[in-house]
Amino acid sequence: MRVGIVCPYSFDEPGGVQNHVLELANTLIASGHDVRVLGPCSPSTPHVPSFVTRGGAAIGVPYNGSVARIAIGPHVTRITRRFIEDGGFDVLHIHEPNSPSFSMEALRLAHGPIVATYHASAEKSFLLKVAQATFLTPMLEKIGGGIAVSDMARQWQVQQLGGDPVAIPNGIHVQTFAEQTHRTQPRRLAFVGRLDEPRKGLDILLGALEQINNQDGCEYHLDVIGGGKPRQSTPRITYHGRVTDEEKARLLGEASIFIAPNTGGESFGIILVEAMAAGCAVVASDIPAFRAVLGDAGLTFANGNSGALARVLQRLLHDPDLVADLRGRGEKQAVQYDWSVVAKKVLQVYETVADGHPVTCKPLRRYRPSFLRQLQPGKGNRA
Repeated sequence: MRVGIVCPYSFDEPGGVQNHVLELANTLIASGHDVRVLGPCSPSTPHVPSFVTRGGAAIGVPYNGSVARIAIGPHVTRITRRFIEDGGFDVLHIHEPNSPSFSMEALRLAHGPIVATYHASAEKSFLLKVAQATFLTPMLEKIGGGIAVSDMARQWQVQQLGGDPVAIPNGIHVQTFAEQTHRTQPRRLAFVGRLDEPRKGLDILLGALEQINNQDGCEYHLDVIGGGKPRQSTPRITYHGRVTDEEKARLLGEASIFIAPNTGGESFGIILVEAMAAGCAVVASDIPAFRAVLGDAGLTFANGNSGALARVLQRLLHDPDLVADLRGRGEKQAVQYDWSVVAKKVLQVYETVADGHPVTCKPLRRYRPSFLRQLQPGKGNRA
């Protein structure tokens, strides 16, 4: 099958949607499919796969407690049109079709078998409702198959814009993380997230650790993984900054406990799956997205409450048997999120919408001045 995948967010920076798109493409290619990807990406950005059509630089737009880097401008239409016209795709897979970047433009221009994946689960959006009332609804009606990466993302889509997408989760390469479990060190803690985003919850974690620092039996070392300005260093905390995927897997493999104190803005929680696959006992804030991923394979604490997190960490640091039990549950829980499983489910959606005809592009309408239109045969003044 020949598949075109469109990503609205820039490949110049790492991100959950970008990683999902690239890993899905890699998995489909490994299974024998022909895949091309379109998204914002500067010509100079290194280590971008050759199957990505670089759509140029992006700008940062505040969104959902973070900054979304998207492309805006006339070049978006030109590049998207060429991508569709030259692709001959059996299916066009658009991620975040509500995003005003390459994704929304691809949805506007394309006709034929279209699949869309919804990643976001934000608060109610007035602007999105306005878009729905004015121009977005006819575009969304072109989508033949909808996918949501979680039940939260699905509920958000249904409530905001209608539709009935099927829930197919994000994926990881389980083996990549499982290979690191032999590195596990007792009382080794890990956190992953951008340090300059309050919703990632680093300060909540640091506040919890301050409460147990002087307690007997609560020795630990914390690895903080993620870009941004480090807090004050201590002998118990190492700031690694932004790391490669391989380094992240290694550091998670060394940890016996992973903490995700995120306060919101998450529709799934892929990092929890990675931590479970790496053999960590997972502790997470009790936001809906994290509860759905963990099930009974981890522990949760009251969102935003450093004291509650401190009590959970104190319990784990005093109970190695509980840590071992949670590690085993997590490893079993992570298997269902392997890309080999997830990609097959996505392919099933492709097969339901593919009709044997390639995706085509909306005809290009060329502007002609009114006086020229009047000179067409049969029009204009007669003598």
